[in-house]
Amino acid sequence: MEDQKQTSFTFEIDNFSETEGAISSPTFSSGRCEWRASYSFVLLNQSGKELFRKDGSCKLFCAQFSSWGRADAVPLQKLQEKGFMEKNKLIVKVEVKVVEVVDQGDVTGKETFDFMGFRVLYSQVGTVSRLFGKHPDIAINFRPKNQLVKTTYINILLGLIETLNKRPHNLSETELSNARSELIELTEAGFKLDWLKTKLAEVTLERKKPNSDGGRVQELEKEITTSTAKVLSLEQRVPNLQNELSKKKAKSASPNFPLKDFVLCVWNTMSKSEIKRRRSGYEKLD
Repeated sequence: MEDQKQTSFTFEIDNFSETEGAISSPTFSSGRCEWRASYSFVLLNQSGKELFRKDGSCKLFCAQFSSWGRADAVPLQKLQEKGFMEKNKLIVKVEVKVVEVVDQGDVTGKETFDFMGFRVLYSQVGTVSRLFGKHPDIAINFRPKNQLVKTTYINILLGLIETLNKRPHNLSETELSNARSELIELTEAGFKLDWLKTKLAEVTLERKKPNSDGGRVQELEKEITTSTAKVLSLEQRVPNLQNELSKKKAKSASPNFPLKDFVLCVWNTMSKSEIKRRRSGYEKLD
């Protein structure tokens, strides 16, 4: 479905050179459903003259991902040199054109999107977006062109971050060893991961320390749970053992207890000469 509706709005950023982190535009509306849209950034001077235009790619906007942007549209030095800013104020015009309305049923967990050159799952977009927002130069030296290779590396990176976000005492030595290997592999591939290297060192050091009271409480709770399960298992087995014991006692006390079975059992432990001697004794009794 094509929808040519276009939204254009302008907003101003005061004290731009002193601003840190991401800058969000005002909220805007274009249709009442999920949509894909192409967008571009245009920088204007005080009189409204267009000085710079940066076209963006087509992105999916929905409840889970309501915003997109660029971390490297224009270098600050260029803004200052070319006179884009007057009195340290930057005026930005955003043009958004809806290119496709998306039915909610079309968006699945297996759908992938292009994010900063990486194909990632729909469910990963939020995580990857925050990652590149916090570390915009993380893949600046990552050069592979093959999309499958790039996808493999970004998944390794996301898995490594997930591992290091666990409680240190919940990590096994194998997990830490794998984390070290993955960090080396990612770094050699071109990712800038000094911050993750520091994180790994902190996690490794914390894991070597005696467990905190909170961790000890968890260990005790686990031991109690395990012991309780063993006790319950024994309690369930006791009645069965008692019934079996009662049956054995009743059987041994019965007057119909077969003597020949008993005799055969004893004979099996005697020598042949002893068996012959006792057999002759039984014959005399008869």
